[in-house]
Amino acid sequence: MFWGETVVQGVGRYGGIKVYAVLRDDSADYLKDNGPWEALFHVDDPGPRVPIEKGKFLDAKQALDVVRFDIQYCDWRARQDLLTIMVLHNKVVEVLNPLARDFKSVGNLRKDLAGLQEDLAKAHNQLYLSESRVSSALDKLAQMETVVNERLLSDGSAFAATADCASLDPSTSFTPRVGPKKTKRRSLNISGPVKPYHSNLKNFWYPVAFSSDLKDDTMVPIDCFEEQWVIFRGKDKRPGCVQNTCAHRACPLDLGSVNEGRITCPYHGWEYSTDGKCEKMPSTKMLNVRIRALPCFEQEGMVWIWPGDDTPTPTIPSLLPPSGFTIHAEIVMELPVEHGLLLDNLLDLAHAPFTHTSTFAKGWKVPSFVKFLTPTSGLQGYWDPYPIDMEFRPPCMVLSTIGISKPGKLEGKSTQQCSTHLHQLHICLPSSRSKTRLLYRMSLDFAPWIKHIPFMHLLWSHFAEKVLNEDLRLVLGQQERMNNGANVWNWPVSYDKLGIRYRLWRDAVERGVDRLPFSNQIESGS
Repeated sequence: MFWGETVVQGVGRYGGIKVYAVLRDDSADYLKDNGPWEALFHVDDPGPRVPIEKGKFLDAKQALDVVRFDIQYCDWRARQDLLTIMVLHNKVVEVLNPLARDFKSVGNLRKDLAGLQEDLAKAHNQLYLSESRVSSALDKLAQMETVVNERLLSDGSAFAATADCASLDPSTSFTPRVGPKKTKRRSLNISGPVKPYHSNLKNFWYPVAFSSDLKDDTMVPIDCFEEQWVIFRGKDKRPGCVQNTCAHRACPLDLGSVNEGRITCPYHGWEYSTDGKCEKMPSTKMLNVRIRALPCFEQEGMVWIWPGDDTPTPTIPSLLPPSGFTIHAEIVMELPVEHGLLLDNLLDLAHAPFTHTSTFAKGWKVPSFVKFLTPTSGLQGYWDPYPIDMEFRPPCMVLSTIGISKPGKLEGKSTQQCSTHLHQLHICLPSSRSKTRLLYRMSLDFAPWIKHIPFMHLLWSHFAEKVLNEDLRLVLGQQERMNNGANVWNWPVSYDKLGIRYRLWRDAVERGVDRLPFSNQIESGS
């Protein structure tokens, strides 16, 4: 790639890859004297010069680096074009300034304006050209991803084969494996009543409550994997999670109260600390009694629990919004749907212009084609043509950043092209096989003063419930039919990629497989 005055050459591990160049006006002579270089596209005439050969064996990391450098150069060029327009705009303002007109004749002003108008037109044309460059680079990125997928994952279509699984870590490199061609699989079998949750799915940290909802003298009852728990703060103000059942007569503890860091059963007054130990038994001799307690931790405004039997991992993922965002709303809802179906819904944006016609997607045009672009092994990516980035973060979180111009309106083709953004966090806690505890956090990178408007949180809650109700009527219908034997993932298509990857991840976890293939065939619906 010809990068300003720097030449970057990539060499593949399996015989090398072709070396391409991004041509500037002054680079034609360089290419004549350096035979190995081939033109990929010219900055003044964007578009692929040399088509990428289908099936050509590429080194995945190096191939994607080539495209990444293209995009970085295009981004730099676009910034220069925009700066040029801003400078010209300031000159126009200066020429039209009343003080300036006092010292210039009308003829000179017209001459200055004509020259500036010509320069401004050239700058705008250059900006449009830069946009074409970026679009071309993004197309190359998608094409490169397809080539790498087809070559490196050609033997990974049957996701049930544990030996051919690929790492979930995006940084892990894939090793191609030669073997007999496997039969293409057209669907996932997600049908019938929801089976009991596998114990492997419990061995994760789960966020279960917002810190703001847990006061020193209050408690939060929750259901998690068909079991009842209650969260409260101990004497040290740290949260604890114990079973929501008294050891004496099985009375629900959340019907009682919290006093001096202990939860009190309302039946006979037995008091339990956050580690589950009974520390007080009024009216009787003290016995050594203990109820179950889960590892519990508080981080970044959330309370987390570890419901599994394995030793908890030493770190908890961060769920804070990106830098520059302000949290405006934290909402908790109890929904009568299985959490997997709700995650399927949240990871699918293609349904928005059909389902959310009275809320955030009102007025959206229905695109002719919707794509979700993502790394080969990733659980995150971005939507095309919507300016929305999205990620599934195990075990039950969906994070999304939406580029907006004003409420309910989309702007630009990518989040980077948008001036304002909405960041969302959805946490789908598996309460039971037919119930989900949803934690929703909404953040904005503009107008921080909005959160100080009285009763604004009620408005956010109303809007969130309205959006969710548009989904619920559909997902409840899916759940009913799934319980009666229908397959809710019978025919995946291209925009189902992220939802399919979530299902493959979940299937791998339940089977105890720590490596997972992402099949092109199943994601494309072929």
